[in-house]
Amino acid sequence: MSQSNESAQGPSRRRLLKAGLAGTLAGGLVTGRALAAGDPAITDIQDWNRYSGPGVDAQPYGTPSPYEKTVIRRNVPWLTADPVSSVNFTPLHALDGIITPNGLCFERHHAGVAEIDPAAHRLMINGLVETPLVFTMADLARFPRTNRIYFLECAANSGMEWRGAQLNGCQFTHGMVHCVMYTGVPLRAVLAEAGLKPGATWLLAEGADAAAMTRSIPLEKALDDCMIAFAMNGEALRPEQGYPIRLVVPGWEGNMWVKWLRRLELGDQPWQQREETSKYTDLLASGKARRFTWAMEVKSVITSPSPQAPVRHGRGRLVISGLAWTGNGRIAQVDVTIDGGRNWTAARIDGPSLPHALHRFYLEHDWDGSALFLQSRAIDEKGYVQPTKDALRAARGSNSIYHNNGIQTWYVGTDGVVENVEIS
Repeated sequence: MSQSNESAQGPSRRRLLKAGLAGTLAGGLVTGRALAAGDPAITDIQDWNRYSGPGVDAQPYGTPSPYEKTVIRRNVPWLTADPVSSVNFTPLHALDGIITPNGLCFERHHAGVAEIDPAAHRLMINGLVETPLVFTMADLARFPRTNRIYFLECAANSGMEWRGAQLNGCQFTHGMVHCVMYTGVPLRAVLAEAGLKPGATWLLAEGADAAAMTRSIPLEKALDDCMIAFAMNGEALRPEQGYPIRLVVPGWEGNMWVKWLRRLELGDQPWQQREETSKYTDLLASGKARRFTWAMEVKSVITSPSPQAPVRHGRGRLVISGLAWTGNGRIAQVDVTIDGGRNWTAARIDGPSLPHALHRFYLEHDWDGSALFLQSRAIDEKGYVQPTKDALRAARGSNSIYHNNGIQTWYVGTDGVVENVEIS
């Protein structure tokens, strides 16, 4: 009976596997060499088929597979004199979707990580308020909560690329960005508890770290969509992300998202003398500087293929993937070119499209093994188009560090190796 069924319906699945023909069931995406030779990884019994694995208590707090041990944040040692006041980078090339795992969100510190006992932490509101107040963590937990998904980008993200291709990997060129779901309380609700005096137009946020990081924020923004967050992706903030509370300033540069938040002072002007205000300006070719450039501009990058994620499978179906974001709201469209900008194709945005969040895009391409010049170009819902690096430099010069949202180019060689390049 089984022989007649097999001859009537074609060879059995076991014979297909033994012959190495299982790839035909997946649309012929495996190479002819694999089809002819067979694949012992599927035809032979592996150790994990034979033996039981660890039990449920082996890892009370889960960790990634050991085969993913290279997917980590990385520092560039020569960027700063001391890692205490430095940055490490999100491994964008190894991630998918739009949510960044908590343990991979980039870090930027001015005096290292503050380790704070939440029971001893306080948030003070003073200045131009009717009633100065001090809140405990328990007090803040009584306010109505909200959950929002936002990207956070350092103003210096891509800053090394102002003068040309410098760092060979999107982790290092674009990795000072992440996107998580924040849980917390609206800032306006906490400020309303203290009562704002008529002259209040600015808010000073101060951190509890050794640097006492302080940033001035227009009150209009503070009352619009800012949050005091105590959780990210469903769990408490990590210490390096501001535990126990941080400020969330959607769409605006990361230095304003003050971590380890301890004080909010209301006033009638920005506190320039207490801050590194001159540091966070955009120096122009004329010697003048753009000031108060808080919103992060429309931007995108192809994360795969990229220098740390080369093409390893040879010719055939190639999934080009990347991220796009904007401080102006949502991304409306992402275009991808494989020939350095001569021809553009609309990519497919997949997953949620949320304001002030990362957007994931894909373009499926049948690669014939020829060299590629990959670029992505994002357009946001307000009509802003991501500029070329040349256009950006023509407008601002090359003396700046901050707010580089120019189009990134990756060169894919015939061997699948990818490099950071620039083309005119």
